[in-house]
Amino acid sequence: MIEGRGIAFGTDGVRGVANEGLKPEDALVLGLAGARFFGGPLVIGRDTRLSSGMLSAALVAGATSGGARVLDLGVLPTPGVATLASALGASAAAVVSASHNPYPDNGIKFLSGEGRKLPDAQEKELEMLAGEDAAPRPTGSGVGAVRAISDSAGLYVETVLSRLKPRAEGLKVLLDCAHGAAYEAAPLAFEKLGAKLSVVGNEPTGTNINQRVGSTHVEKLDASGHDVAFAFDGDADRVLAVDEEGRVVDGDRIIAILARDLLARDALTSGVVVTVMSNLGFFKAMEALGIPYEVTPVGDRHVVEAMLERRAALGGEQSGHVIVSEYTTTGDGLVTALALLDVMVRSGKSLSELARVMELYPQCLINVPVEGPGFAPVIAGSERVKGAVAKAKERLGSEGRILLRPSGTEPVVRVMVEHEDEAVCHQVCEEVAAVVSSSSARSVPEARVP
Repeated sequence: MIEGRGIAFGTDGVRGVANEGLKPEDALVLGLAGARFFGGPLVIGRDTRLSSGMLSAALVAGATSGGARVLDLGVLPTPGVATLASALGASAAAVVSASHNPYPDNGIKFLSGEGRKLPDAQEKELEMLAGEDAAPRPTGSGVGAVRAISDSAGLYVETVLSRLKPRAEGLKVLLDCAHGAAYEAAPLAFEKLGAKLSVVGNEPTGTNINQRVGSTHVEKLDASGHDVAFAFDGDADRVLAVDEEGRVVDGDRIIAILARDLLARDALTSGVVVTVMSNLGFFKAMEALGIPYEVTPVGDRHVVEAMLERRAALGGEQSGHVIVSEYTTTGDGLVTALALLDVMVRSGKSLSELARVMELYPQCLINVPVEGPGFAPVIAGSERVKGAVAKAKERLGSEGRILLRPSGTEPVVRVMVEHEDEAVCHQVCEEVAAVVSSSSARSVPEARVP
């Protein structure tokens, strides 16, 4: 987000409504800060939303004004930018995207030259540098040059397929590219594999990214007549699947399938890393398989940090943000889809068969609005709410769980309950949400049952 004249990094870079909360001027100073901090060359990519060209141009201008050489990748998935940063020998990468958000939003985030998210300390230094408008800039031959990479999608796909190339000849595959950054790269990869391919969500207009398509609307994807369907989000760092019977296979199930396969091949180093939002059925499946796991707070940054510490082979989130460390340094929807397809081909099993590795427990999520972002932790930590949570845990026992947390991005307290009995799940969630809501004027339920 932008704070006054200063720039502040949030959980996933700098975000805001384009031309309002995030302006070209902000992108320019971020590019300048990136040049001063990283040197060069820098690779810069973007998604398909209307404002991404504007912000990317300003980011490039800032970086070259700071003396950095820039390799402009154009429209490319976030993981593609991460992959090419390493392949092209860049000192760092920057991505203009707001991922799964609606098209008026946008964001800018930096990655290291290895394609990893930056630690907080480096983002703080970038914030400080972005505020130094009076710092001298180079002139003459010191100004940075820009080179457009004309086939960045092809380079990305070539790099991915050099590491992971399942035999997909004859398989009927449906791709939903969310009218986003994967619209060119994902179909190209599956065409090279010889799949019988159908594609939707591959006609970006600048205003239709994530609009009733992609992983945030996977329930709308009709996979009839296909062996598998994959739905990406706007910047393609996430993917969800749909099996041949039309059932959604979420991130938890994808991770469970990959974990069991890695275990069978003696390649599952240090277990798996997931977040507190993973379904209870996932944890029970891992325990049944004897696979150790670590649980982190919500956010792929936490997952990646824990994976690096443990040297874990696999990690991710229920949302479909999956990291397979053998092939990638960050969540990569294309790599995840190929890895899942690889298991299907080698095992000779359908996706619906593979998905039986775990049973999804009924889950209810209620977001309770509060007065403001700073008020959510106060409510969540109140004695009355903590008492309600303690009673809920007692009632749920070993066959359920409750998670209550203030949102880091919205003025809401999230109440999530899972239990093998759907009725109990909803009743307990609603009771605890009512206690939270009594400290606020309104509540908005978002219940879902697998």
